[in-house]
Amino acid sequence: MDCCGTNNKDSYDLVIIGSGSAAFAGAIHAAELGKKVAMIERNTLGGTCVNVGCVPSKTLIRAAETIQRASHSRFRGVISKGVELDFATIIREKDRLVDTLREAKYQNVLRAHDSIEFIAGDASFLSDHEIKVGKRRIRGRYFLIATGASPYVPAIPGLQEVNYLTSTTAFELRQLPSSMAIIGGRYIALELAQLFQRMGSQVTILQRSERILPTEDPDISADLSRCLEDEGISIMTGVKLTRIEQGKEFTISYTMAGEDTQLSVEQLVVATGRRPNTVGLNLHKIDVELNHDGSIATDRYNQTSQPHIYGAGDVIGNPAFVYTAANEGKLAVANAFADSDDTTNNGPKTPRDYTTLPYVVFTDPQVAGVGLNETTAARQGIDVDVAKLSLDNVPRSLTARDTRGFIKLLREKGTNYLLGAAILAPEGGELLMEISLAIKYKIPITEIASMFHPYLTLGEGVKLAAQTFEKDVKQLSCCAS
Repeated sequence: MDCCGTNNKDSYDLVIIGSGSAAFAGAIHAAELGKKVAMIERNTLGGTCVNVGCVPSKTLIRAAETIQRASHSRFRGVISKGVELDFATIIREKDRLVDTLREAKYQNVLRAHDSIEFIAGDASFLSDHEIKVGKRRIRGRYFLIATGASPYVPAIPGLQEVNYLTSTTAFELRQLPSSMAIIGGRYIALELAQLFQRMGSQVTILQRSERILPTEDPDISADLSRCLEDEGISIMTGVKLTRIEQGKEFTISYTMAGEDTQLSVEQLVVATGRRPNTVGLNLHKIDVELNHDGSIATDRYNQTSQPHIYGAGDVIGNPAFVYTAANEGKLAVANAFADSDDTTNNGPKTPRDYTTLPYVVFTDPQVAGVGLNETTAARQGIDVDVAKLSLDNVPRSLTARDTRGFIKLLREKGTNYLLGAAILAPEGGELLMEISLAIKYKIPITEIASMFHPYLTLGEGVKLAAQTFEKDVKQLSCCAS
């Protein structure tokens, strides 16, 4: 007897819809449990991260950073001569990297697992235990929906009549535009803005909110704005877009501070967030509940309103990171089979826990955070002490001639334990894990402040920031505690 009580070859222990990081993490774990798995994908194998997200964006960000460093020396004795840019070659190299990683991390993984069958096509539910893919009817004991998300396009007059770009199609350009407007002011918009500005486009950010990164603390937004503007990016906030037209160029009409204004640019990018991919799945037919934003509603075990159907990754909403998606995919499968009557995965279900989730915005300087910031602490009614250390107090930053940014640590008043951190620093994301571990395992702040941190590392800044709760580090000699 097979997994579903019939002899049908199209019956599986687990059916996964999607093929990104959440899908693969779930499929691999199910294979390790000895389960028969079907993976359904309607587009390109590998999902957002490797194809159109993390991998292409971060390699282009590094290329743009190379241009910036070659053209703008921070040392008076190093004379910058500039660089010659071959934009089309950079894009081709990006494409090669994407192809290589898709092959290594997705296609080869499938080949290594005989119990995982890949099926190309659109999936839609016929009943709560059966889906249709092309002419095939596929039954599953459990389902994992991991269909990801796609760029969200807001309703702006004229936008649907023009050939705008998204964060996906912007990476497909073969010619660098002379000018570009980006609608949006959160992490995707800012990463795009800086990389194109550094490559030679004149970039304007049009943000509806009164500041960029509106969920971050105001000092993060203000200092990052100054850094981006210093590189020539125009940042317009509090913008209401009224119409978009396209002739030889895009003409964008908007209102800001009560004044009507127009902007003409060669290219227009819409980077206003992402929307979960649920259209066409027929979830209403099987009573799978959705949240108000269209994401699939799940409990803390990643279980939907149908007990045998789970969700993972961007399709269930924020946090929308590749590493949380992978964690959710594996967690969902573990919880599904922990719920079953077999003996392969006996044990209690495990809830997802993001109380110490680190994240990074890959601008330069980077925005990095974990736990609570001042904004979220105030929202939760938690009274905090804040230690804020500007990078001109960190020897590594001084010797690198780059003191942009700061390290900010939070503790609850009357305690010796960290609640969170907000960082703005070049390579600031590399500082997060020490802080994350300190929060998770309740390492006292005084221990961090007294531990050995190698001199002339950026990590020493964490020690100095921890000391700042009790001391003025300006009054200390080098390496003094």
